[in-house]
Amino acid sequence: MKRFCSLILLLLGLHVSSAHATQVLQALVVGVSDGDTITVLDAGKHQHKIRLQGIDAPEKAQAYGQKSKESLSALVYKKNVQVIWAKKDRYGRTVGQVIVGGLDACLEQVKRGMAWHYKDYQAEQSAEDRVLYDRAEIQARSQRLGLWQDAAAQEPSAFRRQK
Repeated sequence: MKRFCSLILLLLGLHVSSAHATQVLQALVVGVSDGDTITVLDAGKHQHKIRLQGIDAPEKAQAYGQKSKESLSALVYKKNVQVIWAKKDRYGRTVGQVIVGGLDACLEQVKRGMAWHYKDYQAEQSAEDRVLYDRAEIQARSQRLGLWQDAAAQEPSAFRRQK
């Protein structure tokens, strides 16, 4: 039925947007799973798993995986954050930009050399954020910060495909 309605709308020249409205979640960080995933607790005491938008951090079993997690923990653990989000991923996690004390924790992870700018999903970022994250990665690489100390650093997506 849904396909039929979509087809009718298409034939009529109408378009139904699948874009989601941006939402803001105010919450306390109660867990850090790795360098790009946290758990937060909202005012209603509901937990939310948050995947940091625009970045991909090393997996736990990967070089710098633990350091990336520690870096994110130092930034956000037991702190109040704002999560600016518009979608959930295929695992049900909220994908969002995490702001702590006015600082973009996602961007900070890239600046510290603790995550890649996740190019596969950069279209979901604002044009300004795409530029900021890209420049931050270039700067971290050139300064050989964090994971960039390893000349053969492997992107987490490639690491996951090997598993």
